Amino acid sequence: MKILVVGPSWIGDTVLAQPLFRLLHSAHPGLALDVLAPAWTAPLLERMPEVRHARPSPAGHGELAPARQRRAARELAREDYDAAIVLPNSFKSALAPWLAGIALRRGYRGELRWGLLNDVRRMDPAAHPQLAQRYAALALPPGASLPDPLPSLRLTIDDERRRATLARLGIDGDRGAAALCPGAEYGPAKRWPAGHFAALARALGTAGRAVWLLGSRADAPVGAEIARFAPGACRDLCGRTTLAEAIDVLASAELVVSNDSGLMHLGAALARPLVAIYGSSSPRYTPPLSARARIVTLALPCSPCFRRECPLGHFKCMLELAPARVLEAAQGEAGAGHPNPAAVA
Repeated sequence: MKILVVGPSWIGDTVLAQPLFRLLHSAHPGLALDVLAPAWTAPLLERMPEVRHARPSPAGHGELAPARQRRAARELAREDYDAAIVLPNSFKSALAPWLAGIALRRGYRGELRWGLLNDVRRMDPAAHPQLAQRYAALALPPGASLPDPLPSLRLTIDDERRRATLARLGIDGDRGAAALCPGAEYGPAKRWPAGHFAALARALGTAGRAVWLLGSRADAPVGAEIARFAPGACRDLCGRTTLAEAIDVLASAELVVSNDSGLMHLGAALARPLVAIYGSSSPRYTPPLSARARIVTLALPCSPCFRRECPLGHFKCMLELAPARVLEAAQGEAGAGHPNPAAVA
């Protein structure tokens, strides 16, 4: 059996697709599973033992790219896949599997793609409130019950490569380090303030922990701001790692504190003690899938709003979430307790 999954564009959503991959393998022993997804997700997909090959998507953000879609379809046709499962709801995501003539093309009803899919499912938000559940349901016949809990996340870590990453970055993995992840690609409404992260960094440093700031190039300004607010308390790695190196850094941390972001979901997949901070987004939709995660949110009446910026202008959901409360959660999670990941602190 050979199945192609058309994957999401976001790192966090790619992590949340792993229970689907594991269910497909359970249903089809000996399965060859490939994932068609943006090239930047490849270092993550390569850490998932369920994935045979990560194939680059033919179309980038905001483009249809028909010529590249046709070229990709010719390559896919040579693989002779038995089925394709399309996770994004866009027309372009379903185009290459249709052009390739893959016999079974499954996905949710979405953007003008009748005909491109021939196994069209209707999403049931009440039955499947979590994104990971919605993905996983595509591995099963219509109406079938999902396992509870979903199959766990797991990423492979090469210890020699992990140590080489730490050596290249000049950081010590033996000091009980805390990785703070202050970014969130979606927008500022998902980001706990830099001053709050700095206060947390100072408190953790005073307690004897090494503190690493981790994020993409887009997070470099906020990383620099936190480092200014907490001089000497943290090492700023924002924008200085590849995705593969970021995974190695997170795997080396004894505590991860993160906004709702791709790095948060990576921390969950690596089974790190994790504190996840939620403001404009919902821990009921994209919670960290880990028994070692603690969610911290104010759960204000105006949240979750799912907006990139606070529509009311006050940003209370993050500004009023005090560093002391996050520190308390961090101390508890890095200790002994492993609360239910769906519980809201």
